[in-house]
Amino acid sequence: MERVSYRLESTWQADGGPNGRFTFTLFNLSDAPLAGFKIVYTSLTRVIDQKACENAIFLRRNANFHEFAPPAGLSIAPGKSWTFTVSGLHRPAKHCTDGAKSAYVTLDNGEHIDVAVSDLLLENRVSEPPPVLLPEGKLDLPFALQPWPAEIDAMPGDGFPVVLYPAAGSSADELRAMSTVTSLVRRLFESAHAPFNLQSSPQGRALSFKADPSIAAEGYKLTFAADEITLAYADAAGRQYGLTSLAQLLEGARSEPNTFRFPDAGTISDKPRYGWRGCHLDVSRQFYPAADIKRLIDILAWLKLNIFHWHLTDDEAWRLEIKAYPELTTTGILRGPDEPLLPQLGNGAEPVGGFYSQVDVREIVAHALALSVEVVPEIDIPGHNAATLVALPELNDGQEAPDSYHSVQGYPNNALNPAIPLTYEFLEKVLDEMVELFPSAYIHIGGDEVANGSWLASPLAKKLMEQEGISGTFALQSYFLKHIKDMLNARGRKLAGWNEVAHGGGVAAKDTLLMAWENPEVGIDLARQGYEVVMTPGQAYYLDMVQAEAFQEPGASWAGTVPPEHTYGYEAEGDFPEELKDKMKGVQACIWSEHFLSRGYFNRLVFPRLPAIAEAAWTPKAQKDWHRFAAIVPLSPKL
Repeated sequence: MERVSYRLESTWQADGGPNGRFTFTLFNLSDAPLAGFKIVYTSLTRVIDQKACENAIFLRRNANFHEFAPPAGLSIAPGKSWTFTVSGLHRPAKHCTDGAKSAYVTLDNGEHIDVAVSDLLLENRVSEPPPVLLPEGKLDLPFALQPWPAEIDAMPGDGFPVVLYPAAGSSADELRAMSTVTSLVRRLFESAHAPFNLQSSPQGRALSFKADPSIAAEGYKLTFAADEITLAYADAAGRQYGLTSLAQLLEGARSEPNTFRFPDAGTISDKPRYGWRGCHLDVSRQFYPAADIKRLIDILAWLKLNIFHWHLTDDEAWRLEIKAYPELTTTGILRGPDEPLLPQLGNGAEPVGGFYSQVDVREIVAHALALSVEVVPEIDIPGHNAATLVALPELNDGQEAPDSYHSVQGYPNNALNPAIPLTYEFLEKVLDEMVELFPSAYIHIGGDEVANGSWLASPLAKKLMEQEGISGTFALQSYFLKHIKDMLNARGRKLAGWNEVAHGGGVAAKDTLLMAWENPEVGIDLARQGYEVVMTPGQAYYLDMVQAEAFQEPGASWAGTVPPEHTYGYEAEGDFPEELKDKMKGVQACIWSEHFLSRGYFNRLVFPRLPAIAEAAWTPKAQKDWHRFAAIVPLSPKL
């Protein structure tokens, strides 16, 4: 284990500024004095008043990157420390993850050395144990099914079959489906006994398949008898979900026989509540290896979620290999002290990168399709493109001041300029490669959080607005996105985006799917404008949100506190008028990665809320039961 040479500790106090202040203390744990240095930390609680610091000199900020120098002549002896305060924050700290996420010092010779970072403390608060997020749980029927089915009328048996095997006459496709779900179980539960066997067994029970076109799309019906189980289905997805339910029933009965049982008689008739049952993952802020992406898709399949929304680009990095522009995955991914992209959100002295090759993408898409999961890729445009514009500086208007506007996250001039012809040439080539990689009906183009004021200092943009008779950022954004929609239509694809796509006049509602994230009311407004809508409000379905008020709870808080019970109970249809409900296509969890610096943080924040959203997406409102869910959800696999 490498010895820590320096450690940064911090406290937030409510006084000292409109949004309080940080008090930082840097400890020198090395054997030599520390002098002539600079210190960098990354934090989502950003400094906006550069002069509001004491005993330190503010040098620069880029989004979440903050750099300071000590007072002239300061030297920290071994075992000693230096304390400085930072006020002028853009918001108060509310939770332990609102402080420094990483830090490093730069010595006078240019060397960068990582600094260990301690948890942010809140002055005058006593540490509290984490709250209990799930009740004990209560079962009316002892079956381990998640999400809970639409209809169940089954009797628990005293035991369970060792395996289920295909009845005589099963087709090759049915055998392959059993094999696929068996492999899924073995990946998710490595020490579990496989639920299915392709060879008959005297200790097992026969599984008979029956194609039934009267069953709803993605639906299935299981009929249990002492000597045989029948799985009726209308399509491949329904067959898979029926097999998954059988695997869940067996796994629950085996792993917790005092709580769960396997049915001996009766039926389960099931179909999804919504057609779009999604989960989004941001891989720009933090990079997830391809193996982690495949495991997350496995978990989605286990929970009968059918959309993986892959957020591949953002200000922090462009993660998708585009052969026409190799700079995107060289310059556009590398964050480090001496790189064009500065460290952000947990990065330190060592440069970090990571991207998905086209070989990776094809393997992931094939893996998902085999599990009835559609991969919907997102390249976020026109905003959130700081990494793109660093990798391809020719996409900038060289006459525009380099910091004429800032995004809400603090990035200067981070939006692709609609007045530069090369912007469209670039996106044409990107989309050409994307449609070859992703067979999804939709390509998500982002469209969110373009700063009001973007492009207004660009002479090229001003000229375009005069020519087109439009004014303002959002009218120009609408002009731009209409061109992008035409590009997608020409390639046989539909446009998906965040709710801000509707700003400034929006785009044509036909073949456009928008995601309502800012609040639930936005979804109703979009439906009134004719758009099809997926509900993913931060107040219920953003899995980076904190789950309790306690300062020691990790996560973001801009959308409030989102405990699992609220996520589970939230009804996305809400106040949708009856005549607009056909516009609501489904629901989606969103995993934004600013706070996910470890697998532990990921699993703590994503579970059990992801299974809660899966049940909201599948199970009819009348069949939902929070206490039953609480009894079953501990069986869920995690990343």
